[in-house]
Amino acid sequence: MDLLNYAFMQRALLAAVLVGITAPAVGIYLVQRRQALMGDGIGHVAMTGVGLGFLLSWSPVWMATAVSVLGAVIMELIRWYGRTRGDIALAMLFYGGMAGGVMFINLAPSGSNANLTSYLFGSLSTVSESDVTAICLLAAFVVAVTVGLRRQLFAVSQDEEFARVTGLPVRALNLLTAVTAAVTVTVAMRVVGLLLVSALMVVPVAAAQQLSRSFAATFAIAVAIGVTVTIGGTVTSYYQDVPPGATIVLLTIAAFLALGVLAAPLARRRARALAAAHPGGDPAECTIPATRSPGGEVGV
Repeated sequence: MDLLNYAFMQRALLAAVLVGITAPAVGIYLVQRRQALMGDGIGHVAMTGVGLGFLLSWSPVWMATAVSVLGAVIMELIRWYGRTRGDIALAMLFYGGMAGGVMFINLAPSGSNANLTSYLFGSLSTVSESDVTAICLLAAFVVAVTVGLRRQLFAVSQDEEFARVTGLPVRALNLLTAVTAAVTVTVAMRVVGLLLVSALMVVPVAAAQQLSRSFAATFAIAVAIGVTVTIGGTVTSYYQDVPPGATIVLLTIAAFLALGVLAAPLARRRARALAAAHPGGDPAECTIPATRSPGGEVGV
């Protein structure tokens, strides 16, 4: 493949693989918590960090990481204490983050609308060596959290009250999930773009859930889908000269639809197998439900 002869494409493909791993790895917990749009909100806030990076002549990736982590913490605090006015506070945070980013990047001597567009929708040619270094370090943190603490995060995502009773630090784990989501947004923004990163965090997980009911299998399938579509979108963007972020998201949606078609006969086969396993017995709704262990694993 001739695209591997170019250094910028080597960097772009490495970044794409890391994004394909980290986005679904965090997204599976957000989907379980019914916070599928959290990544979109953090993306708005991260724009202020990008603008500040240009204004202060610092790395936009690291500045966006700092600002988005702060924004994620504020979002969690609003969720805990905001109550009835929480949605208004979140709306102001999201819109203020986007407006601040636009303002700062236009005030910066080296800022321009072209810079803004590359961060909003992704750009292959602008992924620098320093960006790749930052993405690798941030991706390592995301993988360490999502895999190393998978049992605890799963327990909290499924049932906060149960997790609290078992002694898990629910608020600390919720905060860690929010921070990890913020880091993932900045990992993905150079490839997918801030406005589209939420789709890569959610759609692969939704596609994987159509094929599997277990957490481990869903996690693995979602990551496999993420890596496949990010590499496919990056290669397609190079050869067809189309926006990488939009291409990746459209491929992700196509994968969701294709797996949906495959999942229908699979679901019917499962239903027949269940009926054969309980001939004349109790219906599925009357069977003993699974229980959770203190570690968060599902068992019977």
